Amino acid sequence: MSKKIVVVNAGPRKGWNTDTIITEAARGAEEAGAQIIRFDLFRLEKYTGCISCFGCKKEANKAHCICKDGLTPVLDAIREADGLIIGSPNYLGEMTASFRALYERLIFQSLTYNRENPCCNEHMIPVLLVMTCNSPDTGYQTLLQNYRNSFNRFVGPTNVFVSGNTLQLKDYSKTDWPWSMFDAEAKIKKHESIFPQECQKAYELGASMLAL
Repeated sequence: MSKKIVVVNAGPRKGWNTDTIITEAARGAEEAGAQIIRFDLFRLEKYTGCISCFGCKKEANKAHCICKDGLTPVLDAIREADGLIIGSPNYLGEMTASFRALYERLIFQSLTYNRENPCCNEHMIPVLLVMTCNSPDTGYQTLLQNYRNSFNRFVGPTNVFVSGNTLQLKDYSKTDWPWSMFDAEAKIKKHESIFPQECQKAYELGASMLAL
């Protein structure tokens, strides 16, 4: 039976940086033999982050978020999966609000507040966490390490992949004012020369998940 890999896009822009990279990671996993189950968070039914109902702290609901909304099928699929690929663009120094909503629900459902056994998730799976950002990727080590630590502890062993200095627009000259905080030409050159290499790396990381 083939392994199931859940792929989650926490970005809104179809065909752009985050979508492209996680699609390549998913292609790598699929061509290595995995079954892909994909969710685009911006296209789901209405949902929220954790509502702090503490229903997941009852023994009958152990490691299960009991809030029923658009994220329920995502959480259910991850619970049954053999791996998770999740990607988000960086907005104002953080992941998207959609990413955060899923992250809260995914992590908190397995947190016990018990010193001896802080995690009740009995089905740990490998994770590939992808972040894309308009700025250079050197300034987010602490942010990403914090996410990696949480995923390691409550979901499974986590690889982090970052694509920085990404291209935001096809033609920067068509904006209503100059975007002078960065070099648009350099971004275009990076997108043409380096971004394909990053996609290939994502493909390889996706394929490697089946060996974990």
